[in-house]
Amino acid sequence: MTPRAGPGADAPARTIFFGSGVYAVSILEALVGRTGVVIVGVVTPPDLPSGRRAALTPVPVAVAARRYGLPHLQVARVRAPEAIESIRAFEPDLGVLADFGQLIPAAIIDLPRLGILNVHPSLLPRHRGATPIPATILAGDRVGGVAIMQMDAGLDTGPVIADRSWALDGTEDAPGLEARAAAEGASLLAEVLPAVLAGRTVPQPQDAARATLTKTLRRADGRLDPRRGAADLERQVRAYRPWPGSFVEISGDRLVIHDAGVEPGQPGDRPGSLMADGDGLVLVTADGRLRLLDVQPSGGRRMGIAAFRRGHPAIVGSLVDATGTETRLAPDVLR
Repeated sequence: MTPRAGPGADAPARTIFFGSGVYAVSILEALVGRTGVVIVGVVTPPDLPSGRRAALTPVPVAVAARRYGLPHLQVARVRAPEAIESIRAFEPDLGVLADFGQLIPAAIIDLPRLGILNVHPSLLPRHRGATPIPATILAGDRVGGVAIMQMDAGLDTGPVIADRSWALDGTEDAPGLEARAAAEGASLLAEVLPAVLAGRTVPQPQDAARATLTKTLRRADGRLDPRRGAADLERQVRAYRPWPGSFVEISGDRLVIHDAGVEPGQPGDRPGSLMADGDGLVLVTADGRLRLLDVQPSGGRRMGIAAFRRGHPAIVGSLVDATGTETRLAPDVLR
């Protein structure tokens, strides 16, 4: 890549950072105090409702920006003309983005002479879009990774500057994989930054034929569907921790599944039934049994399955379908 004309080569690149969540904090910290760049602005979403009282709370990158004393701009819509003008006022030479949650318009992408780098937590073109980390676990991928791409106006479609991969052992959950990806992404950014600043990178186009696209997750996506196999559902439990969580519904009440394991099916198993196994509980699926290990009933506390069984003996023998409709239990089974 050949950089556009700009300040003298010895001047640090005026850098603007776009980010929101915990993953992005590590990427921002990889830039703080680094030779060759000076952070002139951090762009985040506005404070968001959080907790049962929906108190307005700054996103993690906003908290980090304030901790490091960095200029901070909160924008609800980065495409809005006033947001574009505010970002233009930073006069950036370079942009870096991680976990921002909004598409950056061409009017902003074209501002920095060195473009905008996206530190994305998957091996592009696999798992483009909003939720690459859960998607990696859901798919049962044997390899995880991060990629740094030169942004264009598409959704994670820009050419890749560098990537890094590592083996997955099949026990990862979303917070653990996110932490690993954040550390690897920050390290990779520090490694490639000198070449980016010197204009010595050679971005490689993505193979669009190999691309997969992830979606924004909703609470309803956490419903466990027994028409799928137990291995799929166990991956879902790990992938959707802590959001949107995984659950079944019984008599209109949700039973959240925090942890689960996989076991072979048995003759006569009926998919959708909750069956006793010793002092444990299993959900029979289309292929195998999902052993429930750590659960939380509606309005209750999180607990191990043996404690839950003692307090809710009528749960055994219930039958849920793919939409969570319960067919046998009395209304007070989970209360």
